[in-house]
Amino acid sequence: MTVRLDHTIVAAHDKQASARFLADVLGLEVGPRYGPFVPVRIPNGVTLDFLDSPGAVTPQHYAFLVSEEEFDAVFARIRQAGLTYWADPHHRRPGEINRNDGGRGVYFEDPVGHSLEVLTVPYGGG
Repeated sequence: MTVRLDHTIVAAHDKQASARFLADVLGLEVGPRYGPFVPVRIPNGVTLDFLDSPGAVTPQHYAFLVSEEEFDAVFARIRQAGLTYWADPHHRRPGEINRNDGGRGVYFEDPVGHSLEVLTVPYGGG
């Protein structure tokens, strides 16, 4: 049996707005509402199911591996939206991207404060 991640739930204050934010930045589509969820399907088949969560939302980290061309498009959308971005997960290098493992990467936050990362080479270069 092959085990692979199918979906995960992403807590949000406004599930529609958070799903739209992610889809817009990554160049994806928001799927039709499914029960209490608003899904965004990633091209590898994993779905991020956004769910309204009352009260405080604990920020999580979501990383997306993309091609060099996709990185250019995503990074352009990040800048066009006027989003703050960093080269590192600790937000010590604002306004920069990283070149870790021979690729490129950038961190930014969604409207709830989830840390989003886009990178072109997986950690370790492999």
